[in-house]
Order: sequence, then C-alpha cells, then structure tokens
Amino acid sequence: MLSANRYDVTTWPVGNPADDIGAVFNSIIADIKSRQAGADEDKGGKPGAVIYIPPGDYQLRTQVVIDISFLRIEGSGHGFTSSSIRFNVPEDEWPDLHELWPGGSRILVNIPLGEGEEESQGAAFYIERSGSPRISSVEFLNFCIDGLHFNPDGSEMHPENTYVNGKTGIYIANANDSFRINGMGFVYLEHALTIYNADALSIHDNFIAECGSCVELRGWGQASKITDNLIGAGFKGHSIYAENHGGLLITANNVFPRGASSVHLNGVTRSSITNNRLHSFYPGMVVLEANSSENLVASNHFLRDLEPWTPFLGVDNGLDDLYGLLRVSGSNNSIIGNHFSEVIDSQSIRPTGATPVIIRLSAGGGNFVSSNHVVAMDVHAKSSGSAFAAQVDALLTTEASDGLTVTAVMVDSESARNTILDSGSEAQVVGDRAANAFRATPAVGF
Repeated sequence: MLSANRYDVTTWPVGNPADDIGAVFNSIIADIKSRQAGADEDKGGKPGAVIYIPPGDYQLRTQVVIDISFLRIEGSGHGFTSSSIRFNVPEDEWPDLHELWPGGSRILVNIPLGEGEEESQGAAFYIERSGSPRISSVEFLNFCIDGLHFNPDGSEMHPENTYVNGKTGIYIANANDSFRINGMGFVYLEHALTIYNADALSIHDNFIAECGSCVELRGWGQASKITDNLIGAGFKGHSIYAENHGGLLITANNVFPRGASSVHLNGVTRSSITNNRLHSFYPGMVVLEANSSENLVASNHFLRDLEPWTPFLGVDNGLDDLYGLLRVSGSNNSIIGNHFSEVIDSQSIRPTGATPVIIRLSAGGGNFVSSNHVVAMDVHAKSSGSAFAAQVDALLTTEASDGLTVTAVMVDSESARNTILDSGSEAQVVGDRAANAFRATPAVGF
C-alpha cells in the first residue's frame, strides 16, 4: 500500500520538477504541514514524510524552505563527476568526452542572485525554524546538488576555477538536532554545507568536492560527526571547518588537496581528529586555534606536496612554510601517532632558505606530542595538463634526490609546559628545553 507520506517529485500534480523542482518541493512541504497539523494525535500527529527524486536533471529556480521535522529527501545516486576537469579540457575536445555534467538524481542550482545578496539567499535548501523544540531529523540522502558554474572574481584566473558563485547547497540557519546528510554529491558550490548550532549531526559517506568550502559548522554545537567522506575544497575555503564545538568526531575522511585547510577548528574542545587521510598543497593543513583545547589528533596521515596541475600552478593559501602543517593554539591537546610526509621541491620553500615546520605549538600549554613520524623529501616538482595523471604520478613517486631538512616540532615562547616525546631528533625540535619536557627520537647509529 502506498503511503500518503511518501511523495515523488515527478508525480506531484503541482509544478514541473524539470523546470523548477524548488517550487515542487515547497508545494509538497505545504501539503505535509496542512495534513499533519496536530501536535498530539493518538500519541503521534506529525510523522513527517519522504520526498523521492528519481534519477534525472532538475532545475532549481526557487529556494526550498524547510521548517518541519522528520523530513527525508532522497534520490537514487549522488552523481558526482569532476566539473573542474571538464572545464579545463579545451572545448574542441568536449564532443569526445563520455559525459559533460554530473548525473544521478541531480539538482541544478539556478537561483537568480543579485549583487550583495545574503549568503543564505543563494542556498538551494534553506532550513530555519525558531521556537521549541529544535527542528529535528531532517535527512538528505543520495542525490547531487550542482552549482553548475563559477564566476569571474576580478583576477586573471579562468572563471570556472575561482570557486565563487554565491551558491550554497544546504544552509541550516539555527539550532537543530539529529540531522543526517549521507551519500550526497556536492559540486561547484561556493559553500556546500553551512550549518549553525548543530547537535548530534551526522555528515557521513558524502562526496563533497570542487566547492569553495565543503563542511562549515558555525555558531556552536556538540556531539556531531563528520565521517567517511571524500572531501576537497578550493584554495579560498575550508574542507572541514568547525567553531565552538564540543565532542566533535572527525574520522576516516579522505581529504583532497587544494583547500586552504584540511581541518580548521576554532574554539573547539574535547573533540577528535583521528584516522583521516589528509592531503594538501599548502602549509596550514590542520589548524587548532582560538584556544582549541583537550582535543585528540591521532593516527592521521598528512601529505604535503606541490600542485601538479597546470591550471592551478602558482596558487596558494597565503601561508609560508614556517606556519606548520599542524598548528596548535590551545592547551592540553594530544597529538599522537601521526604520519607526516613533506614532499616538496626545496626551491619552492618560502621564505627562501627557511626550514619548513611540521608541528607548531604557537600558544597555550600542556600539550602532549608523542610518537609522530616525519618523512621529508626534496623532489623536483613536475606538472601536467591532466589532473588525474599528474596527481597519481605525484602520489606514487617515492624517489627523492635528497632528504629535506625540517623542524619536526617548533614550540613558540607563548606555549609552555608541553611534553614532546619521540617526535623528532634533538636537532629537529626547537623550543625552550627548560619550559617543556622533551625526549628526542634516537638517531640511527647512536
């Protein structure tokens, strides 16, 4: 028996989903609200609904506004494919490509935007409800949100490489509980996910790439998780960003390069960054700032190498090699058992002649740094017009002309009472030995 609480956008009698699926969504939500008006009917009353998006392309010209709990929007395929690769292939080669656009259950964000619009106005899905209880259990599963194109930003860069268009995939404006964003595809959005005041949020098994910023947890929040995602932001934004959160779990993500940071925590406490594979073309891969304290950073693989794809040569995040791959401004954090690979051309180091820093404790105290392994190699940088081939070649190359001298751990004067064990040789750890406890990694032959 078909349920009255299961909808299909292609069979709903109001609107045309191919022309404007946003208007169809809003009509369905209005129907749910009219049919589920009672707050307490037979110990129920508002079970919510499922809205299904079959595979296909659906223009979204009207913002979807969600103000009900227990709503599940699902498709049949995240549909991600690299728009960046396609836009950097000469147009005369496009007819030979197997496909030109992302696929699956795909929403094409075409909201008209003027100058000076608020960020939220460019969101495909805008979730907002005040009052009590908080809006809860809204789920997005298994479809693609495509921002289509980026725009010129006043630079000489190709417009499709700027990561700027004012579009957001999902924008959650206020306190929320038990939301799930699973199995989704996000591509060519300036902001993929912007979420305020989250509690028990799950962002799991998504493909979020070629967006200006991927996951942004703003305001405050607790007990949420970002797990098992494939993520890669642009050079102006964050792959994973969180502020004023407690109990945040960031685990088993594969974070691609080109984001200004892989993980950036601002005022985050008692949270975990564990078992992630993190790859970056710039310093500042993981940043704990604004007194981010009592966090665990463990068993992650950090790879810093150089941009191999010709369209983005010369682009960086503005940080030099003294900044650190992992930078900590906070207290009582544990940094344990991480692997760091610094594989760069010594001629590219900034400032010229500097010794690159791997872990930098810039402020705070009482941090515990133990059993971290640093591999540093000086390689001759190569570039290619093929994004896939260039990156794979760079990842698989392990030969080096020479080792690269690095500072494994630098402790600034504003940070004290730290313990650094087996994370660098005597020469590789820089800091006040009287103000910090230190045990060097034994050197071979001694």
